[in-house]
This record gives sequence, structure tokens and C-alpha cells, in this order.
Amino acid sequence: MRAMSREAKRRGISYDELSDQLTPEELYLLSENLPDVTRWGLVPDAEITVEPPENRLVAAARSGDWWPAAAALAERTDWDRRSALVEALAEAAAEDKDWLRSWRAEAPGDVNGLVVQTEALVRLAWKVRGAAPAKDTTDAQFAGFHRLLNEAHQSAERACAAAPEDPTPWVSLLTIARGLRVGHERFRQWWAELIARAPAHRSGHTQALQFWCAKWSGSDEQMFGFAEAAAADHPSLAALPLEAAFEASFGHPKIWQERRIRTQTDALLAWLAEGGATGPYARTEHSIAALALVETKRYDLAVAQFRAIGRHADAWIWHYTELPRLKFLLARGEACRKAKRP
Repeated sequence: MRAMSREAKRRGISYDELSDQLTPEELYLLSENLPDVTRWGLVPDAEITVEPPENRLVAAARSGDWWPAAAALAERTDWDRRSALVEALAEAAAEDKDWLRSWRAEAPGDVNGLVVQTEALVRLAWKVRGAAPAKDTTDAQFAGFHRLLNEAHQSAERACAAAPEDPTPWVSLLTIARGLRVGHERFRQWWAELIARAPAHRSGHTQALQFWCAKWSGSDEQMFGFAEAAAADHPSLAALPLEAAFEASFGHPKIWQERRIRTQTDALLAWLAEGGATGPYARTEHSIAALALVETKRYDLAVAQFRAIGRHADAWIWHYTELPRLKFLLARGEACRKAKRP
């Protein structure tokens, strides 16, 4: 309250007027109990951004120079890294398609441009739909959503035929399956095609987990069964059971107190310590671990994960709310406040 009073005085307005003007994030940053996270070796709150680190290939493509990205995709055979680059390019194209149109027009036979186009259509479809529950989504939004997903479906089929060894367009199909509600049999056919090409595909497993969750086409039981079986088969998928717990926590917040969560968190920490921290989804893995550790009150370990994350709060787990930066700051602040003194 003293900090808010000082800020109101600085602005020349009353305390009540300041309360009406401040965003939730600004209120947090004025909190009297805000820890100095730099004492734990973390970057200051003011430096946290929800944007990913700049990718030079994506930045060049945004400026119209898509050739370096096309060349990188042509050489990339690490399927997870390929997917990560396709996803970053597709996200950029969903915001501004001009450079992708140029790519497709100037190199119509380049299958990599087709693969990026497919995923860009998927992402654009979800932007048109919005993140609101179905009851709060308009008929016009749903119409645009389904139209774009059908376009993406056609594009994905062309990409799968043009690059039969590439699992990436099959990942897009898994996301399309969720939005179009294609049914379990069709989904399993597409899933079989993906894992035949990349049995431990990281992004593909996350998309499949979403298909099997209760809010889409499955149930908590199916989602956890899928996640735990995948993690048992592939240590690189150790984060999946915690992704399932996060998904289930919206209806069952006490799930974090279940005994298995500690074991699953330890498995993810082991994977990160053994080499997983160098992968293309490392910040996502660290973020999932950090949130699970805060939820299970293992604050010192959580601080270490926040240290590994750095300044980029771009992982999807923070973006499930309208205030991802605040969600990140709140979790990080709680970890420091309740951890041992540095």
C-alpha cells in the first residue's frame, strides 16, 4: 500500500484513481512483498518478455528474404528441430502472409514452403476461432475456423504426398484432427503415420495429448494413459505426464498433490540434466518443470528452472491465460519468496 501511495503521489492522482488505472501486472510490480529475484541469479522482472528469442531465419523471412529459411529446412533432418523452425515460421506467416505468398509463388515446387503454409493455415485458423470456450465463440468465428482448417487439411495432404518421409505435415494433421473432430479411427490412422516416421516426435505428442484430453475428443483417463505410456517408452517425452496434469488441473486443482506428480517431475528433471536442455523445446520443458515444482512446493528446485529459462516467458504453458507475463512473474516470485535464502 505504501508503494501504491507513493506511485499515486508521483502521478499526481488519488490512491483510488491509481487503483482503477493499474493493470494486474502493474499492481503485482508495486507489491510490498515483491522479492528481489536478482538475489537468486534471475533476470529482473522488467526484462521478462513473452516473445521468443529472435530467430535470424524468421526475422529474415519477415523482411521478405525467405531463402535462408528454405535452405535451412532443406538441410534439416532432425525432425524436432525441423518442426520447431516450421512452427516459428508458420507463426510469423499467420501474422503476415506476404513473404510466404512470395515463397510459394517464386518456388511453387518447394515442398518446404508447402509444409510451412500448411502449419500457417492451422495457426491462422486458431487465431480466427480465438481462445474462448465454445459457448463464447460466435458462428462467424467457427465458420472461419472450419474453412481454414479444411484448407489446411488439403494443404497437408499435398505436403504428405510431396514429402513422404517428413513427419512434419502429419503433426499439422493431428492439430487439424482436433479442430475438425475427425473421430478416433481417423486420428489413429494419422497418428500411426507420424510415429512410423518419428516415434518420439515432441510436438506431435503434445498435439496428440490435446486430442485425447477431455475438452476435445477424449477423457482424463485416455490423456494420462497416452502421456504416461509415451514417457515410459521415450525419456525425451518426460514432460508429457506433467502436461496432462496441467490440462487436468483446470477441473481438478488438487491433482498436483498426487504422489505420481513428484515422480514424473523428477523424471523430467533427470531428462533435462542428461541433455534435454539442449533441445529445441528446452524452454518449454524448463517452464513445465518450474510450474510443477512451484505447485508441489519444491521452491529451490523451481528457482533453478527459472534460472535456466532466462528472460523469455514464451512457452505455451504461460500463455493459457490472457496475462502470460503476469502468470510467469507470479510463479517465479512465489518460488523465490518461499525458497531458501540465496
